[in-house]
Amino acid sequence: MASYPALFDIQRPEKSDRIQLLLRVAIIVVLSIIGVLGFLNGLIWLGIPVMAAVLISQKGADRYLAEAPDNMIKWLGLVVGLYAWMGLLTDKLPGSEGEQPFRFEVQTGGTPSIGQALLRIIMVIPHLIILAFIGFVAAILVVVAAVMILIQESYPEGIFNFLRGVQRWHVRVLAYLASLVDEYPPFEFDSGSETLALPSVGSAPEPPAP
Repeated sequence: MASYPALFDIQRPEKSDRIQLLLRVAIIVVLSIIGVLGFLNGLIWLGIPVMAAVLISQKGADRYLAEAPDNMIKWLGLVVGLYAWMGLLTDKLPGSEGEQPFRFEVQTGGTPSIGQALLRIIMVIPHLIILAFIGFVAAILVVVAAVMILIQESYPEGIFNFLRGVQRWHVRVLAYLASLVDEYPPFEFDSGSETLALPSVGSAPEPPAP
């Protein structure tokens, strides 16, 4: 999906940290026991369009997109990084010191409105249904990857590419939910290399010269 204006790519680590793996397993177990894992995930998917609607109402469409790199895109970057960490794509938490192992960029566009932002909650339901099935497969592969990490500190590239493809699908839908892009996310699975060259992280394209 080199043409979609929301991009995610990540470098496959040569080795994964067993301690980081056990930490993630412990977090998932605790959240599952107290019954908030699904709630937190739903809160993210519902909260993003609602937050976008609030910001659009306060700032207007143009200002919302202009200031997106300092708020919405930055917040989405944390969510994307957390998903990547929990999905065993990286051992580095979002916001940690040093260079991030993943690349997350959005080329903003369109004229978002409050109504459109809220309507997108319904518009992405087909994607959520498909992602639920794909996510089931991804969860099985995460378990397989976790076992292999415990044994040999790494897992096959094919599993990594699949999990990265799932993450990319999530990123495109999240960017659409946040009213950062106007184009509806495609129903395509991409596990290859992302090569789309965007102007800059979270920036809108420059207007043409007069």
